[in-house]
Amino acid sequence: MLIDSHCHLDYFTEAERPEVIARAHAAGVAEMVTIGTTLSQSRGAIAMAEAGAKIWACVGVHPHHAGEEEPVPPPETIAAMTVHPKVIGIGESGLDYFYDRAPREVQAENFRAHIRAAQMARLPLAIHARDADDDIASILEAEYAEQKFAFLLHCFSSGRRLAERALALGGYVSFSGILTFPKSTELREIARDIPGDRLLVETDSPYLAPVPYRGKRNEPAHIVHTAKRLAEVKGVSEAVLAELTTANFRRLFAKAA
Repeated sequence: MLIDSHCHLDYFTEAERPEVIARAHAAGVAEMVTIGTTLSQSRGAIAMAEAGAKIWACVGVHPHHAGEEEPVPPPETIAAMTVHPKVIGIGESGLDYFYDRAPREVQAENFRAHIRAAQMARLPLAIHARDADDDIASILEAEYAEQKFAFLLHCFSSGRRLAERALALGGYVSFSGILTFPKSTELREIARDIPGDRLLVETDSPYLAPVPYRGKRNEPAHIVHTAKRLAEVKGVSEAVLAELTTANFRRLFAKAA
């Protein structure tokens, strides 16, 4: 059994979503987490999770949308959304200096609000990090020193130093289809060195389809290809990798029972 720890099911139409989910189940993907990118979209993710067996949700505001709908939401507003039984985490939130679609100071304020919401709710935070390794690590270390919280660096494509600093705080690291790309040699070397009890897998679908679907629309069923490549990198069987990442998911997202 595999679990897609990060996907965006609302990016599929209502008509095609049942087929997407059915293909995932047929491929051995038993559970999926659909992720919030705005507060309004997060409410839709909750409804989607509520309607589907073994579909979970995370709630939050992506750095691209920081300050877009309204001022940065207070941590209490984000945390209040987690009372729903199908909401198992906060996010995704973080920093994105590649696109810079929101001012960096607003992104940082938004990121800190989500960290505090995770602390309040005692739920893990799914972190988006792109071209912002040093600032991500510095904020994590400063906030963690004030109060511990669980977190996951999702769709990891950053440098080794960020991975090391996150692991030192007890963080987890999730790999997507990027791991299968021919030029991702350095990323595979980082994945090889991540402790086995800190690994997760995801699709981030509909983005970043793994080889052999690269360039096409991604979906949760395709996680099997990322998991296969990660198993090869770690030198374990696909079955062992599935058991390992599922156990890690249960430990991190303890509410998903």
